[in-house]
Amino acid sequence: MNRMTKATGVILAVSMAAGLTACSGNDNGNNASSSPSAGASAGASGTEAAALDYTFGEGQTFHANSPVTYSMMFSDNEGYPYKKDWRLWSAITEKTNVSFDLTVVARAEYENQKSLLVNSGDAPFIIPKTYEESAYVAGGQIVPISDWVQYMPNYMKAVKEWNMEDDLKIKMQADGKYYVLPGLWEVAGGGYSFIIRKDVFEAAGVDVTGQEGNWTYEDFYEAMKKVKAHTGAKYVMSDRFKGDATLNIAAVQYGVTGGWGLSNGLVFDHDKQEFAFAETTDNFKAYVTYFNKLIKDGILDPESFTQDDDTAQAKFFKGDTFVINGNYQNLADMKAKMQVPNADLYMIVQPGGPKGKLQIEASRLENGVMISQNALKKLGKDKFIEMLRFVDWLWYSDEGQTLSLWGVEGETYTKDASGAIKLNPDITYNGLNPTATKKLNVDYGFGGGVFAYGGSKALKMSKMTDGEKDYNDRILKYREPRKLNPPIMATPDESEEMNLISKPLMDYVKTMTLKFITGQENIEAGWSNYVAQAEANGSTRYTKMANDIFAKTKSTLGY
Repeated sequence: MNRMTKATGVILAVSMAAGLTACSGNDNGNNASSSPSAGASAGASGTEAAALDYTFGEGQTFHANSPVTYSMMFSDNEGYPYKKDWRLWSAITEKTNVSFDLTVVARAEYENQKSLLVNSGDAPFIIPKTYEESAYVAGGQIVPISDWVQYMPNYMKAVKEWNMEDDLKIKMQADGKYYVLPGLWEVAGGGYSFIIRKDVFEAAGVDVTGQEGNWTYEDFYEAMKKVKAHTGAKYVMSDRFKGDATLNIAAVQYGVTGGWGLSNGLVFDHDKQEFAFAETTDNFKAYVTYFNKLIKDGILDPESFTQDDDTAQAKFFKGDTFVINGNYQNLADMKAKMQVPNADLYMIVQPGGPKGKLQIEASRLENGVMISQNALKKLGKDKFIEMLRFVDWLWYSDEGQTLSLWGVEGETYTKDASGAIKLNPDITYNGLNPTATKKLNVDYGFGGGVFAYGGSKALKMSKMTDGEKDYNDRILKYREPRKLNPPIMATPDESEEMNLISKPLMDYVKTMTLKFITGQENIEAGWSNYVAQAEANGSTRYTKMANDIFAKTKSTLGY
């Protein structure tokens, strides 16, 4: 079909505008590869604006005077599979005069194909849906985008007005630059927590709404003990996600890492300004002891760490258990599947712990967009900047973000007198209008993961049901923000050495975590040996390397 079909059979390259020459065919004889001066402005002077053949700016719609096409990767989600005739595509073109030459890749293959294309030098210009960019830095195929963001007025506005500078530091690489344009949220999300049968808890004498704001994990344990006594159930909680979501959110309140957030086991002491290996501390011992207590007292089903999600949910749907982990979208789905009449499902604010009552979701960054060096090489500096200003409008302006999420005003949504967005009643999305026959993402292409991430608090709240808004408001009311850990700005060689230590070390920690929790290993009797083995696996060496790297780079990070 085109050059991409030679790379892999699962890629489909789709031209979104027949007859349009790719990127207007403009190389301009300028293959500039150097970055612009730091003093370049995001806006344009009157003289410069008159010379441009496009409009852009803060609060302005990007529009190219002549049709232009940019190549882009597209992650094809099986839940709302790609359609060439989605209204999304024509809506973007109508606004901007820009179309895409898409490389459509199945979601499950997206990371593999991204790696293949980037490393081979064949990557499209725009590479969205990027969660981890570090692996691509050393190859030189990705633009160090922090050298160019001064040309992106909407991005710069969000960074300044939402005080995102510290958030962005975690994206810095060893050279002090970052290589991805992350999605920027004005406020952090609510994240995962415990979905409970509120009706059962209240029948057991637990004042959920009155107490949850002050709940610690010990308080939550006492509440679940009341539920067990009241119901006589074998277990109060049987978890999904192999327990990883629960271990992750609890780890924050204990000052350790676990579950989905296990990572390298390091936490950062902001007072001492140094990293520490958390998984051999007294905090970690208290953490595993807590969950072991839940197992021993018949509160937590030990199968939580081995069963599949369907099995865990079936127990909850049937009324055999009364607590399960999830996010708010999971809760909306669960309500429709409950087999118990009048079951009242409620998502509690995550309990606090020894480290305080902290918000779990600290980062306001989403996955983001990488820009291929091919764009700079083939477009030349001026046309490259033009493309960046289109990216700036689509992913970072309120107008572009609203279009990507909700579609076209008057067609897919309206606004009330207060300016609040109202999805058309015949369209459903994210739990809104659940009985509607059309789906915003499936039938129109809006609200998809390639474009719709990042935005203001108002935009984030606009896609929430009243229940989800209440959940997020409770988190902001009852929980304190936590500081972000700095990145470990290792060189490729340092990263390789650290990875060789981290992989076996954290595999051991993960194995022992589950053994301690489930009682296969006695915590008191086995603790000293566990700490010694973690040390033998390199915990101290790894921590020292992290602190040495931080010492070299902390001035760049502003410490």
